[in-house]
Amino acid sequence: MAAAAAASGSVFSFTFLFLLSSLAFTISTQQSDRFIFHGFGNGTKNQQQLLRLDGAGEVLPNGLLRLTNASALQIGHAFFPRPLNFIRGKSSLSFSTNFVFAMVPQSPNLGGHGLAFLLSPAVDFSHAVASQHLGLFNATTDGASTNHVVAIELDAMRSPEFQDIDNNHVGVDVNSLISIDAAPASYLSPDGKNLTLQLLSGRPIQVWIDYNDTQKLINVTLAPMDGPRPERPLLSTSVNLTDVLLDSMYVGFSAATSTVTSEHYILGWSFSQTGRAEQLDISKLPKLPPVRKERKKVEWISIVFPILAAFVLVGIGGFVVCLIRRKKYEEICEDWEKEYHPQRFTYKNLYLATHGFKEKQFLGVGGFGKVYKGVLPKSETAIAVKRVSHDSRQGMKEFVAEIVSIGRLRHRNLVQLLGYCRRKGELLLVYDYMPNGSLDHFLFKDDEKKPTLNWPQRQRIIRGVASALLYLHEEWEQVVIHRDIKASNVLLDADFNGRLGDFGLARLHDHGTNSHTTQVAGTVGYLAPELTRLGKATTGTDVFAFGVFMLEVACGRRPVEVETAAEEVILVDWVVRCWQQGNIFKAVDSRLQDAYDREEMELVLKLGLLCSHPVAALRPSLRKVMQYLDGDTTLPEISLESAGVGNFGSYSERSDLYFSNFGSYSRASINSFCSQDSIITTGR
Repeated sequence: MAAAAAASGSVFSFTFLFLLSSLAFTISTQQSDRFIFHGFGNGTKNQQQLLRLDGAGEVLPNGLLRLTNASALQIGHAFFPRPLNFIRGKSSLSFSTNFVFAMVPQSPNLGGHGLAFLLSPAVDFSHAVASQHLGLFNATTDGASTNHVVAIELDAMRSPEFQDIDNNHVGVDVNSLISIDAAPASYLSPDGKNLTLQLLSGRPIQVWIDYNDTQKLINVTLAPMDGPRPERPLLSTSVNLTDVLLDSMYVGFSAATSTVTSEHYILGWSFSQTGRAEQLDISKLPKLPPVRKERKKVEWISIVFPILAAFVLVGIGGFVVCLIRRKKYEEICEDWEKEYHPQRFTYKNLYLATHGFKEKQFLGVGGFGKVYKGVLPKSETAIAVKRVSHDSRQGMKEFVAEIVSIGRLRHRNLVQLLGYCRRKGELLLVYDYMPNGSLDHFLFKDDEKKPTLNWPQRQRIIRGVASALLYLHEEWEQVVIHRDIKASNVLLDADFNGRLGDFGLARLHDHGTNSHTTQVAGTVGYLAPELTRLGKATTGTDVFAFGVFMLEVACGRRPVEVETAAEEVILVDWVVRCWQQGNIFKAVDSRLQDAYDREEMELVLKLGLLCSHPVAALRPSLRKVMQYLDGDTTLPEISLESAGVGNFGSYSERSDLYFSNFGSYSRASINSFCSQDSIITTGR
């Protein structure tokens, strides 16, 4: 009897435990749409399974998630390991998340591009490029409706090609890094004040993101980590995600660095598809790595010898001052740089010239770095100094050699590169100072105080840039392919003459040889079709970008402008549409108020379309362009049936608008050529 009773008890216990475990499994399954992480384990292999990581993403021993470290040109991703269900028509697409992040820059207030919280149907981002695309897209995939990606970007660098509002903002992105809504990073304090949050401060910041599928509304709220959740969100954006979110979506984070780097951290994260995400307990979050500080040496001197102590202190003080001054102006100079000595500036002279790179000397952000105005101490020459970060010796000798080669260029319509300086993790480039800044500020009215350029000034700028490009392509000792011709890289001197600058992407090769460039580089909107497909830059790809530039100057429009969240205006299409309607002058910048020579304007507009022809063989050389602009050669009669149009659209839909009298290209061959790849319309 006792044995039977014991056996019966064992069966009962087993049955109870089985039911209990089944119930626990059911509860866990039902709550799989909610999770919370106060840290992410201890970095061991088992704990790493809490997240799906790639690239530079890793979990540190204290449970801190680091998406990128301080190395340049990195991408890091971290996703919840299982996809979540977003079944349209059967359950709500609403979601809510709360996380704490920190961006720790390598240099104060100067760091990588930032990070993004995202929902994606896949976790393979091998196509993404480091730097400005936040580790999500590249120039070809950005803006594609097939991405099905929703992201909240925390962007610490202004990229004009993405229409960024500043270098410290939050944006709502759908399939593209051109945000449908954005606002400077800030929060509403408990006493009702709107206070700025510096994303690159190195301090933890808390974020709340809530999407209400019923209201089709996404709210984004920021605050310091230890502060309460503000009553009013920073962004409250209407967006319908029904056609964006697929049935199965991953949630997680993405970050990328440029040549100027930051460490991107996630301290904690909660998420929910049913109601508001659980609030993080700040006390349970892992700590950020401490900022290293130099320990001050304290010298104890016996009070018995006050006179001796005074001498010792004075001596130590003098030594420390000398050491600080030496450290302050310390440079990197290797033996191989001796041959480039005439082109090298001392850091001390550049520091004094810019008053220590003070904010009042700041001119703006150029390619890969900040630019400061300066005046050289002895010669009193006005200069512009660009500070570019570098952390590797790989290729530095070749890079400096190319800088020095470009420094030998001499043309009245080129911004003169005077020389360089290397210091610690920085490369400083020294240019002639252009007092009127960049052309885009005048064309697009970023600054309402800027005067409107008249037609003679614009025509002189176009001709000047064309003359500079002819010099680069044919008249210097080597062929120089600029690769980044656009209005923001054309600077204006005191007399409003245009000078082409920013040779950061330029490549050189000997006359009679082909360029070995195989990497797509440049700014989207100016990229020739063959460049995006083959990755090979040529003088023809420069001509393409110059054609778009001519239309910019004549029309006062950017290559791609967003009219509404769902509509973009492509400059080339706009000019062609006006031509089709019988009035090509409708495309002209209205601020000119018809104060221009119609023949000259028509020449510029049609020549701009001809230069931006999708078929490279049909574009004129820069020598031919100069002959057209100077009136030495008459531009061939071009009609709509013979115009190379639509360098941003679907060419197969416009087969009746291609060249019919240039070369041996047939209508069918051109249509076949243009339908191979769709042309990029957006890019960062």
